[in-house]
Amino acid sequence: MNDVAAIILAAGRSSRMGAFKPLLPFGPKTVIQTCVDNLRRGGIEVIVVVVADGPAAADLKAHLKDSNVIVAVNPAAESEMGASVACGVLAAPKTTEAVVIIPADQPGVPGEVVSSLIDEWKKGARLVKPTTGGRGGHPVLVDLVFRAELLRLDPDRGLKALFTDHEAEVVRLEVNSNYIARDMDTWDDYCALHQEVFGAAPPEVPES
Repeated sequence: MNDVAAIILAAGRSSRMGAFKPLLPFGPKTVIQTCVDNLRRGGIEVIVVVVADGPAAADLKAHLKDSNVIVAVNPAAESEMGASVACGVLAAPKTTEAVVIIPADQPGVPGEVVSSLIDEWKKGARLVKPTTGGRGGHPVLVDLVFRAELLRLDPDRGLKALFTDHEAEVVRLEVNSNYIARDMDTWDDYCALHQEVFGAAPPEVPES
């Protein structure tokens, strides 16, 4: 599906984790590679990975060199998420009609959730947010009729502002996955998610 692209936001500073989250092991692969695979299983071919300028950008590019993804570098390493969203939108092919946006630290989201968002878009939805038990999560789908707004998101409110400002157009899609609301801010979060998904602790533990 070339009219829908994915944007993986991997420009976070990982300050609470103490390690670069996208390259942490996640089962047999890494966090970022698992995200890419899940998006592909959901039917998305074009994937943009946004990383902050710095040493991590080179590491991520090298890691993903055979993954057929577009790596976009956010030159403002200290910027808020909205700047990375804009970088991703600008890097997507001009034929893109909608984008699925997901933070890189949510590798548990299955492809079925991604494909269900796309199905809603095909039915005419322009803003789609998955929910589980009434709680919202990621990824979200945004029709590029909102492209101009994605390029100038409020630094303090981010994507939430877009969905709030167009509340009447938001489709909240109940999905059968609690992983849409499971990110990895800390090492404990990471270990808990890995244990839940794979039934085992991560294969590597940082030195104390």
